[in-house]
Amino acid sequence: MSRVNMADKICLVTGGNSGIGKSVALGLAKMGATVVVVSRNREKGQTAVTDIIAKSANKNVELIQADMSSQNSIHKMVDEFKARHEKLHLLINNAGVYLTRRSETEDGLESTFAINHLGPFLLTSLLLDILKASAPSRIVNVTSDAHKGAKIDFDDLQGERRFSGWQAYGQSKLAMILFTRELAKKLENTGVTVNSAHPGVVRTNFAKNNGGVVSLGFRFLGLFFISPESAARRVLYVATSPDLEGVTGKYFTKMHEVRSSQESYDDDSAKRLWQVSGELAHLSS
Repeated sequence: MSRVNMADKICLVTGGNSGIGKSVALGLAKMGATVVVVSRNREKGQTAVTDIIAKSANKNVELIQADMSSQNSIHKMVDEFKARHEKLHLLINNAGVYLTRRSETEDGLESTFAINHLGPFLLTSLLLDILKASAPSRIVNVTSDAHKGAKIDFDDLQGERRFSGWQAYGQSKLAMILFTRELAKKLENTGVTVNSAHPGVVRTNFAKNNGGVVSLGFRFLGLFFISPESAARRVLYVATSPDLEGVTGKYFTKMHEVRSSQESYDDDSAKRLWQVSGELAHLSS
């Protein structure tokens, strides 16, 4: 994808300090883009930015520290971004977690749902004005085939009655696909497109924050996973390919548009999720 010229384009990548996010940020930097890396940890984020600049020979790579589990932090991130930039041509919602134990964020929300869905929902909503002003622009939501078999449990969205790490993860990824489809409808005729991308099963630090058997299991399975670089190429295809100009509301895997799960095409569920997400994110509409 390095043949695509992204000079004069401004891109924002969440979770850009490691794994897929860092590889995506590096790919964009090699294309000549101005890349804003979002990282929860400032030190790790700055190390990543320095490395990306060295490997891409592109000095237009910068850091914004933000915690995607915190709505207050997301608001501050958006304010900081808009203070620095008047345009945004590409938003990649990449940051995500897999947690085996239920925990809550500072906002009192179940962490998996908050980080994997509600954080990107809020961030995207707050950046829609600048994305529209920068059209043609794109939004790419990094999702997963783990959404298959999942359902949105509106009666127990926060996993308070019963919690399974895998179910919570699958639900959050299904939520992002429903969000993608609903947002695509709302963005018709704006010049802003939004698509979901499943990068494959990737060898990253994913799930290693859980420790113990889960961490060891993913380390072993990682021997059979694809590299972050290979996954990044798949995300970058959806993010930058001229072939996808104007394409919106779709689900991609391995650089091909495919059908996501049957549940992801439930329009009533998508509308209800949008309303609930707006309420939980304290958005007026």
